[in-house]
Order: sequence, then structure tokens, then C-alpha cells
Amino acid sequence: MRKLKNLFVICLLAVVLYSCQPAVKPAVIPAHIPEWTKNSVLYEVNIRQYTPEGTFKAFETHLPRLKELGVDILWIMPIHPISEKNRKGSLGSYYAVKDYKGINPEFGTLEDFKKLVNKAHELGFKVIIDWIANHTGWDNNWITEHKDWYTQDSLGNVIPPNPDWSDIADLNFDSKPMRRAMIDAMDYWVKETNIDGFRCDVAWGVPQDFWEAATASLDSIKQVYMLAEDEDHPGLLEKAFESNYSWKLHHLLNEVAQGKKTAADIQKYYTDSVNKYAPGSFPMQFITNHDENSWQGTEYERMGEAVKTFATLTFTLEGIPLLYSGQEAGLHKRLLFFEKDTINWSKLEMQKFYQSLTSLKHNNQALWNGAAGAPMVFVETSAPQNVIAFTREKEKNQILAVFNLSAQPVEANIQLPQSGEYQDYFSGETKTLEKSSAIKLDRWGYQVFVRK
Repeated sequence: MRKLKNLFVICLLAVVLYSCQPAVKPAVIPAHIPEWTKNSVLYEVNIRQYTPEGTFKAFETHLPRLKELGVDILWIMPIHPISEKNRKGSLGSYYAVKDYKGINPEFGTLEDFKKLVNKAHELGFKVIIDWIANHTGWDNNWITEHKDWYTQDSLGNVIPPNPDWSDIADLNFDSKPMRRAMIDAMDYWVKETNIDGFRCDVAWGVPQDFWEAATASLDSIKQVYMLAEDEDHPGLLEKAFESNYSWKLHHLLNEVAQGKKTAADIQKYYTDSVNKYAPGSFPMQFITNHDENSWQGTEYERMGEAVKTFATLTFTLEGIPLLYSGQEAGLHKRLLFFEKDTINWSKLEMQKFYQSLTSLKHNNQALWNGAAGAPMVFVETSAPQNVIAFTREKEKNQILAVFNLSAQPVEANIQLPQSGEYQDYFSGETKTLEKSSAIKLDRWGYQVFVRK
């Protein structure tokens, strides 16, 4: 009997230990995820600030340059008319929607937008637009025609989502007619303009079952890519979205750049985050976007001389990388959010650098997104507080990335699974790396190797 009990305990332990291992990622891209997202790079377009004209037509002239840059999916910030009631600033927030089926007249006409989408498609881009389902502006017709579609206080007054968001009114997702109208409006843009998906603002503030119904409706028209502004609701990635924001990691990168955290904290972040993504889904990685630039500061304010280091890291970590308007121009100013504030394109000082990163992403399958790419495997280093190193390997393609995330030069030993010939991606130099190799890195230095 004791032997049987011991055998039972051994089997039980084996089951427990096996269940604690990281799940094996699927070898094929799940059917609900567009195949064209497999090695894509996102680019966020701020139409208002992109050109002096601030129009679709003016932005369209930049498409050939963006093709050379190597970005694939154009995320266009909200294109809808902006509410005037309770408006902040003279131009208002893009996210205070007056009409879900309208075009902001500052940007042009519906025909102008269709031409932009068609031209982008001709050049090989995909186009997604910002969608604001959580709230509307205060002079949206829905408020006067369907007050019950909105959240109200005890006196029956429509209220904002929170007091600081005074220029918007909170929608009530208990209303089924409102849900139907919202999905109808989303379907409209896919049918009418042939866009390829949506970046969904405040996705965390909207019920998961709504997003699942919306995505099902959209996918019945054409397969779309859905990006959620969310990180803490992994259920959204099961049926509704392909990607979400890697906000916690982004903030951690800022803290590392500022000397408040270390490379070891990044590795711990990943250790604590195992299996938080649904099969095939993937995070969006970034060092800046419209919120960060306007409210928290430029990447140069937040990351200083480590901008290229962290940009390279976001292109080699698991997930889809994002570039924001002006990033390739070395944008050193915070763009005003409620006023006109044109980007200066006279010096494309970072264009070639980001071209090198998009090429790295496209041409190395190990770095592709979700199930199309490979998981990160951390490599032991002799300086874990300063240096982070990892490999990603898919088919015959292997990437080794090593980063000094400190303001001091360092020489660190890294422990590779096997020795071999590697090409330094940025210098083109071929090196033989042994299982135990010493690598010298300048302050904020980095090296990305492709195994030959």
C-alpha cells in the first residue's frame, strides 16, 4: 500500500511540475489572426500635426517615404468630427467624437480619405483607424436622441467617465440598441472605405462581450486586425483582439533609462508574465506614442542618450513594434494635443536607423509576431543588473541580442547554448562566439547577432 501511495505522490508531482511549464506556442498562426500581421511594423499617424495643411491629401505625399522606412500598418488617429461643446483648447481632442460616421472637415472629405486608403493599399500598406467606443463628445446626436445610451447620475444627468475627462460623455453598454448602433458604425468604415481594422481607445472600459461581437461582425466583412488600448484584461485577446499595449514594460524601460530600475527588473517582468497572452496574440512594443509624447515627454526627455538602445530592444522583444509620427525625424518636442503644432520634417535624422530596424524585423523570422516568430530565451550573463541578453530561434534563423542597460561601460560573460559563427547585424562583422563569451559594451551599448 505504501508503494502505491508513493507512486501516486510521484505521479501527482509530475502532473503539477508539468503544468507549471510554459505553454508551447502554436506552430501556426491561429485562423482569426490576419496572416499579414506576421512580421508587420505599426506606424501611428497624427494627421493634424503631420503637415502644415493637416489633411489626408497632404499626408498622402509622405506614403512613398514611409514605404522606404519599412512600416507596414498605418494606424490613423481619429478621423471623426470633433465635438465643440465642452471642447478643450481651440481644436479639441480627437477622442471627443461628434459623429461616428462622419469625417473631420479639418482633414478633408470622405472621398479624400478613400483615396488615401486606396493609395496606401496600392503601396502595400494596411490601414487601421482609431475607434472610440467608450465615450462620445457632448454634442453627438446620440445624447439628444438617445439619452438612455449614456451613463447618468442619480439626477438623470449624463456624466463623463471621470471628472478630468470633462470634454466627453460616458456611454452605457447596458443599452443593447447603443451596442448595435456602435457595431453598425464600425462595419460602415470597413464596408465604405475598405480599412483593415481598428486601434480601440480605452478598450478596458468596454465590456469584453461587446468587443467579441464587434470583431465577429467585422470579420464577416473581411478579416481585420484589432489592437486594444489595454493590458490588464487578457480575456480581450481570446476572441476580440490580436494585440494589446505593453504599458507596464514601457514604463519599466523609462525607469531603467532613468536609473530607477535595472536590467534584472526587465527579466523579472518577463518571468512574472509567462503565458499571459492567448495563443498567437502579441503585445505592441513602443518607446513613444501620442499619449507619451504629449503628456509624459519625448523619448529624448524620458530616455536620454539611450533612445536607440530601447528602440532596438522594442524591435527584438516579442511583439509588434510601433513608430509614432516624427520619431524618424528625431522629434525633440512634445506635440500640443488640443492645438495645431506641425512636425518639422527638415531633418530625417533617425530615418536610416529605423529603416535598419524594420529590415531586421522583416528579414528574420525569429523576430516575427506571435506564433509566426519565436519566444525569447534569456541567456545567463555575469552582469545581470546591467546586461540583458536573449536568443530567439525559428526554423534556421537565430537572433542573439545583448544590451547594456546602464550608463557605464561593461564587459560581461554570456553563456550561450552552443558556440557558432554570428554576424553583427549593425556592423556586418562576422564573429565566432563560444559557449562562454565575453562581450564589451559601451554605456547603453547593444549588439544584435544573426547566427550564420
